[in-house]
Amino acid sequence: MSEPADPLSASDDPARLCEKARTLAENGEADRAALLFEEVLARGDTPHRAQAALGLAVVLDDAGDVVRAREADRVAIASGDPEYGPRAAYHLALTHERAGEHEQAAPAWRVVVDFANPAYLPPAHLALARLADDADDFDTARSHWEAVIATGDAGYGPPAAHDLAQRLLERGEPARAQRILTAGLKLIDRDSAPYAYARLAVALGISYLDQAIGAFGASLGDPADPADPEVGPLATELLARTLPLRGRGAEAGEVWRRGLSDPGVAGQVRARLRRDFGGEDEDGDPADLWWEPVVEQSVTDGTLPALAGEAFGALDHMYALLAVRYADGPGERRPGETHEVLGKAVRVPSDYAWGPLLHESFAERLRLAMGTSAPNWPEA
Repeated sequence: MSEPADPLSASDDPARLCEKARTLAENGEADRAALLFEEVLARGDTPHRAQAALGLAVVLDDAGDVVRAREADRVAIASGDPEYGPRAAYHLALTHERAGEHEQAAPAWRVVVDFANPAYLPPAHLALARLADDADDFDTARSHWEAVIATGDAGYGPPAAHDLAQRLLERGEPARAQRILTAGLKLIDRDSAPYAYARLAVALGISYLDQAIGAFGASLGDPADPADPEVGPLATELLARTLPLRGRGAEAGEVWRRGLSDPGVAGQVRARLRRDFGGEDEDGDPADLWWEPVVEQSVTDGTLPALAGEAFGALDHMYALLAVRYADGPGERRPGETHEVLGKAVRVPSDYAWGPLLHESFAERLRLAMGTSAPNWPEA
């Protein structure tokens, strides 16, 4: 920064110097702007000292001289100016955040809070909340998140509400999360910020899901006790079908198994488990169909899509084996070729967990119909 300041500026008052420096900085003349800000600082303790220090900090930071920029920020902070002091602390904190120096950023954010300027409290509290959250200090983080929400700031309040609610849900406190999210939603203009509104609304819905899971589980009571025949089957179904929505599929399987093992409600639980299986032959017993237990188990475990994928995969493979030969036409074939292809097709499901049941079922039907077992049949 070797270019001297405008010699006429020496007679200007600090306010005019700061304004001229700001204009120069906006026009890309950072060197001249810095010299004017430094000139104001050189005049000692004037009413515009904090403004000049902050202006110098911003200019130096933009020029890549972060060390001197931070020194200028500290000069502005030390002035105690109610406007430029917190702004300088805010700028200082950002320089540390940008450099990944979170431990150094925290004291600067606390200085912003200490100034108590309402314009800068929301971002400072939010930053401190996230730093505390990263350090697993939930109580401190919560106090800062709540402080952000209390400011009523439409920009920083909703993210604070979302972050705090997430932690409350993780801690098993859905009712508190609901109150926080409701407060956050009140800060948002849905028309102007639809995505922010949707984000909180979804989180609020999740909090109700978690509360419902707790209520359904409580209604079932101790697993060692028999379920209430009046509400047990319904509670079992509601709990088992809700848990996967929160990524708790394994727990859902345990809920179904508990209901199916309770003699007092097992029949009703099984009927609810099978509500989407479609109509059944009134004269037939589902237990006689080999695949019924497989389907029931997959619903219990939450693996029905995987089972469907296996079945269609096996069908596709078997179809391909047979269709290729059919597409060849009825020309000459070597002896035994058709039998070989059919053998490959019937063995396709063998590698699936339900494959042996399919083979066993057909072998038994063949035995009953023909009085003989199938030769060279896949082991069931």
